[in-house]
Order: sequence, then C-alpha cells, then structure tokens
Amino acid sequence: MIKPEDNPDFVNSFLNYTTTILNKSPNTIKEYNYDINMFLRFLKMHFHLTDEEDFSKIEVKDFSIDTLKKVKLDDIHAFLAYLTTYYHSKASTRARKVSSIRVFFKYLTQKAELLDINPAQNLETPKLDKRLPKYLSLEDSKKLLAISSNEDNRNEKRDFAIITLFLNCGMRLSELVGINIPDIDFSECKLTVIGKGNKERTIYLNKACMNAVQAYLEVRPKENIKPVKNSKNALFLSERLERISNRTVQYIVDRELRLAGLDTKKYSVHKLRHTAATLMYQYGNVDVRALQELLGHESISTTQIYTHVNNDQVRDAVERNPLANM
Repeated sequence: MIKPEDNPDFVNSFLNYTTTILNKSPNTIKEYNYDINMFLRFLKMHFHLTDEEDFSKIEVKDFSIDTLKKVKLDDIHAFLAYLTTYYHSKASTRARKVSSIRVFFKYLTQKAELLDINPAQNLETPKLDKRLPKYLSLEDSKKLLAISSNEDNRNEKRDFAIITLFLNCGMRLSELVGINIPDIDFSECKLTVIGKGNKERTIYLNKACMNAVQAYLEVRPKENIKPVKNSKNALFLSERLERISNRTVQYIVDRELRLAGLDTKKYSVHKLRHTAATLMYQYGNVDVRALQELLGHESISTTQIYTHVNNDQVRDAVERNPLANM
C-alpha cells in the first residue's frame, strides 16, 4: 500500500478531493493512488529524471508540477504502450489507468488550477474485448446450493446464506461484506447496500434469501464480538468474531465450488454475480432496466452483456428456419 508520505503534495490533494468531494470509495481511492504513482514513476524514467533501474523502486515524492507541465498526450500514450510491452496489461487494466489519469489531470487543471493545459483531454479509452460473462448454469447453481446446505461444516448456515445471496441477488463482494443487520428490513424483505461510488441502493430478498439469512441469524454469535469494523452490527462474522473479510468470503466460495465439482479457475465470487443476473434474465423475463437497477449499474450498456442468448437458443433459431427441412 502506498503511504501518503511517499506521494507529492499535489497527489495527496487529489486523493483528498476524490474522497471528500467526489465521495469515491476507499477501494477507488486506493486504485487512483496506485495508478497515479505508477504513472509518475514512468514519467521519471521517460524524462530521464532517475538513475534507478528497478521500476518498482523509483521514488516520486519529489516529482514537481513543473515536470507535469511538460506532459503531452504522446507521453501518456507511451505509458500505456509501456504497460502493454513490459506488463502485458489487458485492455481493461489500461482502461482503468486511463480513467485515473483523466480524473487526475482534470483535477489539476480545473480544480487545483496547477496546470493550464490538460494533456489528457483527448485521451481515448482502449477498445475493450467484448466477451460474454462466464456464469453457472441453472443445474450447476442448484448443485452449488445443495452442497452448501448439506456440507459437514460448523459455519454451514453462514456459508449457505452467503452463497444464496450471491446467486439470488447478484450483489458485489464488497456489498455483501458490508451488510449490517439494521440494513435489513425483515417485514418488507429487503436490505440496503452501499455499492460503487458509495451509492446506496435497495436489494429485495426472495423467500430463499430470507430463509437463509434468518436460519443463520439463529446461530450467529451474539457475545464477545470484537469492537472493530462495526462488527457488532455486521451480518456475517468470521471465526475471529469480527466482520468477515473479502478474502474469507472468496475462500468460502472457492471451497464450495470445489466441493460441488465446479472449476474454480473458471468461476469465482464475481462469476456468481454474473450467474444471478443471467439466470434472472433468461428465466425470469426481467426487463433490462430492472436488471440495471438491481445490479447497481450506472450505464445500461454494462447491463446489456446479460441480454445475450445461449447456444441452445441460437441452435433453436437455426432449426426454426423455414428452409431447415428443404
């Protein structure tokens, strides 16, 4: 993790702005810090301002605004090319870097007024490969739930509730970990989560979710809960009696997938989110706008990846061609 004391003052001011004014999440701030730090290290190398040959050891605390004033669009393109050549970065990774750089230079020119010209003004986002999301079939989803509910595991009810919420609601990992018991409205069968950009949204709970959560609450520890991370109110607790961590949830999902005989290299926590969205669209006749609201997508184009049809539907369409039996 990059410490504030390792950053130039203008980077820390940028991070403070994105935290307090743009209200970005801690994860986003961490990504901004990492991306900008990497960009500045590249610029020191690019402009021959360091003799350090180990890229990871290049220090940027002394990076000056005067040097940033020299940056042109071509220099940013050189950074993206460096990522591709030496780190074999995917288009999605470079796109994130582009997003961070855009916000950074916009702040320096429009808010902090430290630069007169924004070199990233015409910076384009790398074209992303359009890939269909990987997801579990309905049969595999049922198999995963069956394994989770029958496993000889002292945390069986907790782990089953976690899998059930992922597969039924399509929530993100951070959203599930952040659930507090007071966030759940048991009479209305719904809960409130904090999604990307600290945006609050409502997730409705079906019968399966309510049953799983209530069954877990009956055995959830109530004593000796540690006073950290608001653990007293946390829905899901670890064996250390504190709010469950992202890593622990990832471990649980990975273990349950393996026990169900499913490929853990192909599926993960985020693939369960894809699964929930795909199953709702394919079997529930859910409107794409409703799906957008449920998943907390800012853009409808993000949701539309779930409107793909499966291979059986494509095959069926061909078989129904009136010329099929000629």
